[in-house]
Amino acid sequence: MTTAETAPPNRATAQAPTAPPPPMRLRELVFGAALSAAVRAAARLGVPDALGDTPQSAEALAAKVHTEPKPLRRMLRALACYGVFTERPDGTFAHTDMSRLLREDDPNSLRAIALWCTEPWTWAAWPKLDEAVRSGRNVVEGLFGKEFFTYLNEDAPESADVFNRAMTRSSEQSAREVAALLDLSGSASVADLGGGQGHVVACLLDKYPQMHGSLLDLPRVVENALPRLREGGDLAGRAQIVPGDVREAIPVKADVYIIKNILEWDDESTARLLHNVVQAGGPGTRVIVIENLVDDTPSMRFSTAMDLLLLLNVGGAKHTTDSMVSRLTAAGLAVDTVRPVNPYLHAFECRVSA
Repeated sequence: MTTAETAPPNRATAQAPTAPPPPMRLRELVFGAALSAAVRAAARLGVPDALGDTPQSAEALAAKVHTEPKPLRRMLRALACYGVFTERPDGTFAHTDMSRLLREDDPNSLRAIALWCTEPWTWAAWPKLDEAVRSGRNVVEGLFGKEFFTYLNEDAPESADVFNRAMTRSSEQSAREVAALLDLSGSASVADLGGGQGHVVACLLDKYPQMHGSLLDLPRVVENALPRLREGGDLAGRAQIVPGDVREAIPVKADVYIIKNILEWDDESTARLLHNVVQAGGPGTRVIVIENLVDDTPSMRFSTAMDLLLLLNVGGAKHTTDSMVSRLTAAGLAVDTVRPVNPYLHAFECRVSA
């Protein structure tokens, strides 16, 4: 035998560790809050941004982010157990693909999403999940005495800002994929309902230079529409910004309506929105619904967790493929195809029934 055959396996050649036994795995799961808190702390302290391409000691990082080195090392070690940073044999820490996603300057940054999912109100709401499961209702109104978004905007403006940044980042990252997937050739106009700052509309107007687009969302949301869509922007001549509540009315006529990630409210609100779309569009109008699903998706762990968070904060829910199709057909839409946009989103291509 060669030396390589008889030498004990090192870290590079050893087989991947087997899954931990159930008692160990359950212990890890019930301490999930510790991991979430560590991810949040690392992001808020700026550790991912302070750590460059060269591995650094906890002491060096602590000096940069103004913390004590010993507790920082403990936090980094806990994160490294899950692949967020890696601890090297010399005791220094280096980036991994996951820890880089917590950097503010990473093009695919998830920093804002990580902060949003661990905001202070979440720590008050999660322990009441059993109450939400019993009642089927949100717990936020009981905790704070206000509907969720009213509470955010009136009592937790910093959290509202984190929410807006998280949604903006998420929209930026998915809008290009949505525009690439959709074939709207032959359509003269598109309306994005509840479209936030207008990332999807902007990408579609870029793809189809002759198309006109409308962005409809709440007044406080469209006030921050992309500069490209507003007066003086390069797309302003083909863009219409309409303040309004899609649950109340849709005062926009278009060949194609896009509804992305807003059919997660209570059933009544969802039904009202879909009814409004059918009324506004009329027979034959295309309606494209884009949603996270809690079945048939590679992102099941994330989607099902977000599903529970929606139950806690607004009493809403993510959909299965069947539940989404059911709601769409009940509203008078014929579903033609269901296709993945990316690992997190599916597009339901529909037409208003005759």
